[in-house]
Amino acid sequence: MKKALLAILLILGVLSASAQDTLVDKARVRRNVGIVLGTEAVLYAGSMTGLYFAWYADYPQSNFHFYNDNAEWLQMDKFGHGVTSYLVGSFGYEMLRDAGLDETRSIWLGGTLGLAFLTTVEVFDGFSSEWGFSWGDMAANTLGAGLFIGQQFLWHEQRITLKYSFHTTEFSDFRPDVLGSNFIQQTIKDYNGQTYWASCNFKSLFLNKGSKFPAWLNFAFGYGATGMTGGFENASEHNGKSIPYYDRQRQFFFSLDVDFTKIPTNNKFLKYTFKVLNIFKVPFPTLEYNTNGQWVWHWIYF
Repeated sequence: MKKALLAILLILGVLSASAQDTLVDKARVRRNVGIVLGTEAVLYAGSMTGLYFAWYADYPQSNFHFYNDNAEWLQMDKFGHGVTSYLVGSFGYEMLRDAGLDETRSIWLGGTLGLAFLTTVEVFDGFSSEWGFSWGDMAANTLGAGLFIGQQFLWHEQRITLKYSFHTTEFSDFRPDVLGSNFIQQTIKDYNGQTYWASCNFKSLFLNKGSKFPAWLNFAFGYGATGMTGGFENASEHNGKSIPYYDRQRQFFFSLDVDFTKIPTNNKFLKYTFKVLNIFKVPFPTLEYNTNGQWVWHWIYF
C-alpha cells in the first residue's frame, strides 16, 4: 500500500489538473478523449517506471511468487488499497466524461484505472524477493473499483463515497523507518493515524429529490486501527531501544461528513477543487467503538 500511494498521489494530482482543460465541445470530443487516454497512458508508464526505480530497483528480484499478508496491520492496508482503487477510478471516469466520451465507456475505461495501476504494483511485488503478489490486495483493489462502477451503472452517481483521513500518533516515534519520520511520510506509512471512510449521502439514499434536506450533508462509517508498531505483531525494541507494550485494536467510527460534489457550481476550477477535497473526510464530532469494548466520544476527529 505504501508503494502504491507513491504512484497514486502523483496520478491524482495530474489528473485533477489536466481535467480542467477538457470541456465538452462536440467538434473536439474525439481529440479530447485521445488526449485524456494518452495522458493516462503516459502517467501509467511514467509512474510505474519511477516507482520501480525508486522502490524496487534496490531490492533483490526473484521468480514470481505469492505472499499472504492478509493478517498484516489489522487489514488497514487492504482498506487503503480499496479506497485508492475507488478514488483513482473516480478521477479517470470524470476526465473521460468531461472529454465527451459516453457514460458506459467512461465507466469501464475510467472506473478501472485504479485497478490497472494497482495490479501492476502487485506484479512488481510478485517479482521482488522482499514481497510477493497478494491476492488479498487484489481483492481489495477489485472491490474498490467495483464499488465505483456498480454505483455509476445503478444510480449514475456516487451515493456512497470512499474517503481518507489522518492524524499524527505517538507510534511513529518508536519506528520512524517503518511508520514515517515526518508528517508526509506518516500520512502514507503510519496506519495507526489513518482512517478509511464510507461517506453516505443521506438525501440521495433515503429522500426524494424535492426534499429540502441539505444535499451536501453525509453520514460516515469509518474503520481504523491503533497500537501497531509492526505489521503482523508488535516489536519490543528498535535500534537497541525498548518499545512499550501496546494493545493492538480495531476502531469503528460514526460521524458526519460533507459531500463537496453536491455543492452546486458552474466554475471549472471550483468543480475540480471540490472533487479533490472530496477525497478527504471532513473533521466532525465522532463516536468510536473499539475491540476493547470501549465507546469513545471525540469532539473533533481527524
